[in-house]
Amino acid sequence: MRRKIPSNSALMAFEASARHGSFARAADELALTEGAISRQIGRLEAFLGITLFERVGNRVRLLPNGERYAVQVRESLDRLERDSQYLMGQPSDGASLDIATIPTFAARWLIPRLARFREMHPNTTVHLTERMEPFVLAGSGFDAAIHFEHPAWTGMRTHRLLHETLVPVCHPALLDGGEGAVSLDELPRLHRRQNPDAWQRYAQETGVALTHPAVGARYDLHSMQIEAALAGLGVALVPRLYVETELAEGRLVAPWPDGISIAKTFCLILPEPIRLSEGPIQMFANWLIKEARHHSPNFD
Repeated sequence: MRRKIPSNSALMAFEASARHGSFARAADELALTEGAISRQIGRLEAFLGITLFERVGNRVRLLPNGERYAVQVRESLDRLERDSQYLMGQPSDGASLDIATIPTFAARWLIPRLARFREMHPNTTVHLTERMEPFVLAGSGFDAAIHFEHPAWTGMRTHRLLHETLVPVCHPALLDGGEGAVSLDELPRLHRRQNPDAWQRYAQETGVALTHPAVGARYDLHSMQIEAALAGLGVALVPRLYVETELAEGRLVAPWPDGISIAKTFCLILPEPIRLSEGPIQMFANWLIKEARHHSPNFD
C-alpha cells in the first residue's frame, strides 16, 4: 500500500521556512527561488488540508498546527539525516551492532574490553548508546541491551552477566595516615541520586554506625561519584567492578565491608535466543558472556 507521505522537497521547504520565518531565506538556504518555496508550501498545505502559515507582509508566521508539525518534521528529517550518515560510514564488507547500555557500565567495564572483541571480529563495529531506564527492545532500532535485571524485560531473552556489589571507597588521604584511622561516620559521604537510601541500607546490613546516613552531596551517575571520591570529596558507595583498577593502583581504598545485598544484576537482553540471532549479534553475545564469566567465574 502506498504511504500517504508528503514529498521530501515539500517537507524540506516547510522545515526551512518554519525555522527562518521567511520563504526568501528558506529559498536562499535550499538554492531555490522564493516562488518555488511558496509553491511547495502550497502543495503541502493542500496535501494536508491544513493552513500551516499566516502570511504577514514579506514574512510568514506559523499557525498553531504548523508549529506542532514543524517540530515533528524537524525531528524526522534530523533522524533521517543521522541514519543516512550512519549507513554511509559503514564499511561495505563489514557489519555493525547497536547496543543500548548503562553509561557508567559502558565506560568502566565494557569499553575497556571492546578491543578484544575487535581483535576477534575486526569487521564488526559496535555502537553504544546510553539508556538509563528499561525500554521496549522490539522496534527500538537496537540489536541488544545491557542493563539491570528488571521485570520490564519480560518476554525478552535475558542472560545474566555480573552482580553489582556496592563498596565504600575514598581517596587514601581521607583516612588521615592509614586505613581504619578514621571511622566512616566521620567522613563526608557521597550519594547517587537514584538510590537515596543506599547508605542507610548499608549501615543496617553491615552494622557500620552512621549517625546521619542521608547527609552528603548527590550525583546522578556512579561515574560522578567515583570522580568525586578520586578528588577527595568524600566516600562513594559504588559497584566494586567499576573501581577495580583504582583500588589495584591505590588511588582509592576500600577498608570497609562490601554491601552484599545492596546490589543489582547486569544482564544482556536480546529479542530472540542467541542461536537464532544473526551472526554479528550472536558473536557479540557469546563474547560478552565469556568476558563476564572470566571476570566473575563463580557467578551463576
